Amino acid sequence: MDAAVRHSVPQRCIGWQAAHAAAGAAAAEAARLGAAVNIALVDPAGLLAAFVRMPGAPLHSVEIAIDKAYTAASFGLPTAQWHAALEGHSPAVRDGLLRRARFVAFGGGLPVLEGGERIGGIGVSGGSEAQDEAIARAGLAALGLIDKDPT
Repeated sequence: MDAAVRHSVPQRCIGWQAAHAAAGAAAAEAARLGAAVNIALVDPAGLLAAFVRMPGAPLHSVEIAIDKAYTAASFGLPTAQWHAALEGHSPAVRDGLLRRARFVAFGGGLPVLEGGERIGGIGVSGGSEAQDEAIARAGLAALGLIDKDPT
């Protein structure tokens, strides 16, 4: 085999230090807001990189936070944007995506982008959709990857 021929490509992913820093910053924002939430960070393949469960956070929100991060990482779209994104598709596509295991189409999941490249996803669950998204944004803002305030 020719040494110049490659059958693989490199893929960047969020490092454990960044994942833990983002989770910690998100938890601090949740505490500031008075919300008890679950926070998940995943790599581009949707594999868990960091997780925080705050005392009192809803038990079912553990998996929802992970699935929000997974959805955001897999598609590169904030989970809050899926309602609008699906409007332009056929009923079959809308129904099919919404029935997919682990697919979440409500707020609280954001892709983690560095230099325009997707390196993971963050998902927050346990507060309102607006709180979950604000908490996720705070986690990414702590890394300098997104503005804390989207306005």
